Amino acid sequence: MQAAAALASRGGVEAMQMRTVAERAGVALGTLYRYFPSKMDLVVAVVGEELDLLESSIERRPPRAGARPQRAVDVLMRATRGLMREPELAEALIRSLLLSDVQTDFGDRMTGLLLRAAVGPEADIPADDPRRVVARALAGIWTMEMIEMLRGHATAEEIQSRLEISAARLLTDV
Repeated sequence: MQAAAALASRGGVEAMQMRTVAERAGVALGTLYRYFPSKMDLVVAVVGEELDLLESSIERRPPRAGARPQRAVDVLMRATRGLMREPELAEALIRSLLLSDVQTDFGDRMTGLLLRAAVGPEADIPADDPRRVVARALAGIWTMEMIEMLRGHATAEEIQSRLEISAARLLTDV
């Protein structure tokens, strides 16, 4: 996955040719296909790795300051800054979420991260709790804002401002 991420960071999804990934990783092409039946499966796995990094960062340094909406925005802005260090990789990851038929748990994981930041890591929020719907909506807003940023239509400051407004409205009862 490191080889795939490195290629994507230099040329987006198009640069992640399975043969090139296999060569860079030092594995046979058949081995790569055994674990990742398609390029999108591989991209989704890279998305999962990026989420693992974000979750580790949040666990090490959970957002503590401010009200619940501010803590949720802190998580989203950390994700934004992390992704924008490698804009080509960020674009590949966002495109994979939009275009892939491969099942991914991205929405559930982002929702969980936002809820843990807003409510606290010890909170046990049931799957049918309306707060999950609200947190997922905020994650969806963030995804659209990332698209705007990648297109050059928004700055990090503009995104943060819009996320703060959205989070304040959505997370009032969380």
